[in-house]
Amino acid sequence: MISVPTNATVLLIGASRGLGLAIAKEYVAKGAQVVATVRGPGRTGLHDLEATSGGLLAVEQVDINLPEQVESLRHRLGSRRFDLLFVNAGVANRPEETVADVATEEFTRLMVTNALSPMRVIETLGDLVVPDGTVAVMSSGQGSVANNRNGGFEIYRASKSALNQLMRSYAARHRDDARTLLLMAPGWVRTDLGGPDARLTVDESIPLLVRTVDAQRGRAGLHYLDYRGAVVAW
Repeated sequence: MISVPTNATVLLIGASRGLGLAIAKEYVAKGAQVVATVRGPGRTGLHDLEATSGGLLAVEQVDINLPEQVESLRHRLGSRRFDLLFVNAGVANRPEETVADVATEEFTRLMVTNALSPMRVIETLGDLVVPDGTVAVMSSGQGSVANNRNGGFEIYRASKSALNQLMRSYAARHRDDARTLLLMAPGWVRTDLGGPDARLTVDESIPLLVRTVDAQRGRAGLHYLDYRGAVVAW
């Protein structure tokens, strides 16, 4: 008997490298049909995965900071439906920057990419998710206001807190929706964004994160969880 993945069809936004690419690999390994996106036209690790996926992975191009490209992707996907929409997007700035010295342009870049654009993607593509499916977005433990006791990463923290608040507003507007809504905190992972001093490897974080996402299917409402499934304080 062939095992069917919990989320057999996955739309993954932002998967050219790092955490997103690792998530794509996990779902392909599970036998899921995956549509995953890259931002630019160049070849990435996602294209290499597509070539060896046996038809399980299809690569699309979209820059989530350009709403017209998100709309174009929605049009290309047509009547397709997905068990899981996972929006993985994030940029960082210099961790020592504070509101006292960050450039307005840099502040805006983080807020748009980390908070506004992921939610616009969910607004545009959310109707592609089946009624009992899952909408997930990559947040961070640093988005927790309650857990911010040491400061640091001030602007990045603010952008992820903004994402969390916007997702909570989305959940309130869709309180009768039976789908699972997830804000996922992957832990501090050694990627280009996380840096070389991060505590976790991708292989220590992402398999558990994917397992957590899959385990939450069928739990309606919004949940803010870490990669192990533990609740993160708002």
